[in-house]
Amino acid sequence: VSRWIAKGELKGHKLPGRGNYRVQLEDFLQFLQKYQMPIPSNLPLPAQPTVLAIDDEIGYLNALRRLFSKNGFEVSTAQDGFVAGVSLLSLKPDLVTLDLNMPALNGFEVLSYIRSHPELNQIKVVVISGLADVDLEKAKALGADACLTKPFDNATLLSVARELTHQL
Repeated sequence: VSRWIAKGELKGHKLPGRGNYRVQLEDFLQFLQKYQMPIPSNLPLPAQPTVLAIDDEIGYLNALRRLFSKNGFEVSTAQDGFVAGVSLLSLKPDLVTLDLNMPALNGFEVLSYIRSHPELNQIKVVVISGLADVDLEKAKALGADACLTKPFDNATLLSVARELTHQL
């Protein structure tokens, strides 16, 4: 173990005066997964980050569901702003992907609701929209953590989602 730490393959720190190392559980689990080592059954697995994908286009919802579920996220979906409001309160996801152009309650209104609600305002929001740049800037001003244009690049979205949810 000390050689893996010395080589930088496993994050750990040395305890002062003792020569012993300490490794955080998350770092140890990532190390085991990276090197395809078995995870001992008595170790608690970290919870999957949760995503609520909100879009009125079922094709995009299905693409988001596949992308996130294949990459270690727990995914829920909502096809409109009203269902999203109810889902947000019950799920309290780590991350929301949000389309701006939806009928009835649009993405701007959903974003304003998230940012004004004390139980929800810490949720990370990634806007994914085909609207103009001025609309994406408006979403940023309302509190979006990131904005991507449709059609989105899977690798870029995954990278942004992992960064916002502190996943590697």
